[in-house]
Amino acid sequence: MSYRKIFTLLTLFIAISDFVFAAKVDTVETVSVVMNKKIKAVVITPDAYTSGKEFPVVYLLHGYSGNYSDWIKKAVAIREYADLYKMIIVCPDGGYSSWYFDSPMDSKWKYDTYVADELVKWVDKTYKTVKSPAGRSITGLSMGGHGALYLALRHQDVFGAAGSMSGGVDIRPFPKNWEIASRLGKYAEQPENWEKHTVVNMLHLLTPGALTLLIDCGTEDFFFQVNEELHKKLLERNIPHDYITRPGAHNWDYWANAVQYQLLFMHNFFQKSTKVNKG
Repeated sequence: MSYRKIFTLLTLFIAISDFVFAAKVDTVETVSVVMNKKIKAVVITPDAYTSGKEFPVVYLLHGYSGNYSDWIKKAVAIREYADLYKMIIVCPDGGYSSWYFDSPMDSKWKYDTYVADELVKWVDKTYKTVKSPAGRSITGLSMGGHGALYLALRHQDVFGAAGSMSGGVDIRPFPKNWEIASRLGKYAEQPENWEKHTVVNMLHLLTPGALTLLIDCGTEDFFFQVNEELHKKLLERNIPHDYITRPGAHNWDYWANAVQYQLLFMHNFFQKSTKVNKG
């Protein structure tokens, strides 16, 4: 085949790809009143957004040392999923090491309030969204996996579904890691902060069926055991949830694969919730 034909076919392929997946990716600047600063986020709107209807929203959280741009740079297929499932995807900036807490030790770190309250209200005001838990979910990786479950458990009036990928769902075995002590105080000095801010200890907030849950962790991940324990505790409490494990470590190869299952899961939740609300 000639170079001219190859070039023509490549150009055609790119044109078709752009036509089929035409999601719009915007970097926006939001304001956190509670932290008195501006915070960026990536917002992905599907091609169908121009149709005028309201769209469900998935909040997709990054991990420790990451930022708002991680997902769109390292798992670019999320644009395709936004189009495929006709959903808005919001990637907030959770700070370098917030763990998505309102830190009891440092008032400058209030990412619980920012994500679950300030950002959600801004998104609902700015975009055509389904403004209820039936059309709002949250998930994330690592620190963001813990954060997504933590925020959803605390704000069941905001989020109807939550997921976690390689989530640090029990922070207590890691007292010296990832600057958690900077947010909660040293474990030896402030054990009560660690006990009440870790997801595995928050299951009493749930009633069966109140929150749709998907937990996913690779078998070679250093968080695998704490995810196994969370799964067991959910089973003990008869709390419905989906639990996925497969070979994989704590890396972007795993998360770029895992996010497609998370977004399909959220899409199915939105579809089911819509039918229930109409029924």
